[in-house]
Amino acid sequence: MTDISKTDQEFLISVAHRAADAARKVTLSYFRGQQLATENKAGVGFDPVTKADREAEAAICDILQELRPQDAIQGEEHGNQPGTSGLTWVLDPIDGTRGYMSGTPTWGTLISIRDETGPVMGLIDQPHIGERFFGGFGVSELNHNGNVTPLGVRPAASLGEAILYTTHPGIGSKVEEAAFHALAKNVRLLRYGMDCYAYALLAAGTIDLVVEAGLFPYDVQAPIAVIQAAGGIITDWDGNPAHEGGRVLAAASAELHASAMKVLQASL
Repeated sequence: MTDISKTDQEFLISVAHRAADAARKVTLSYFRGQQLATENKAGVGFDPVTKADREAEAAICDILQELRPQDAIQGEEHGNQPGTSGLTWVLDPIDGTRGYMSGTPTWGTLISIRDETGPVMGLIDQPHIGERFFGGFGVSELNHNGNVTPLGVRPAASLGEAILYTTHPGIGSKVEEAAFHALAKNVRLLRYGMDCYAYALLAAGTIDLVVEAGLFPYDVQAPIAVIQAAGGIITDWDGNPAHEGGRVLAAASAELHASAMKVLQASL
C-alpha cells in the first residue's frame, strides 16, 4: 500500500471535494434541460453519453492537473493519463446517465483514489439533492447541503429481512440475471433503478444489499471506499476484491454478505 502522510491525506480530501464541486457546476447546468444532446456509445444496445458527462470529467481533470499533476487518472469519458506517485484518480462524471437524461435524481458523480491495493478514498456526489457521501482516510460522512453527519451501515439483518437494490432487472448475462432473481426471492424488499445512489444508501444505513454485474472500475471504486469506511463489505460474487468491476455484491454485514453470496453461487 502506498504510504500517504496525514498532511497528504487531508490535501487529497480537499482536492477530491474541489473536483466534485467543479463537476457539480457542470452537471447541474444541464440537468433537466430541454436541449441535452445524447449520443450512444454502444455498438449494440444503448449506452448513452451526454455533453454534461464529458464536460464534467474535463472539469475534474482540470482540478487534478492543477493540484495533483503527479497522479494518474482513469476516466470513463477521456481515458487514462499516466502518473508517477503510485496513486490513480478513478472518475465517473455521471454514473447513471440514463437517470440523468430522464430527469431522476438517482445519478451521481464518482471520484476515488486508488493505489496498487485498490481504492483508499472515494465520494459519491448527488448535486441535485445536495448530498455528498465520503469515505476514506479515517473519515466516513454525509454532507447534505452543509449539514455533516456520520455514515454507518445499519445493524445486520437476516437475508429474509433485507432490502436489496440493483439498477435493472435484466442484470448482466442471462445466467447472472437468473442468479440475481434467485437471491431476490429470499429478501423482504427488492427495488430497482438507483445506480450509484443505492451504494450511498447502503453506507447511510437505509438498505442492506446491492448486487450488480457487468460493471467497470470507474463504476465501483468510489462505492467501495464509501461502503468500507461506513462499516460495510463489498466484493465480487466469489468474495474476491471487486476493484476492477464485473460482478459486485455489497452488504451491510459480513454475515449478510455470506448469506447472499451462497445463494448467488448456488445459482450460477
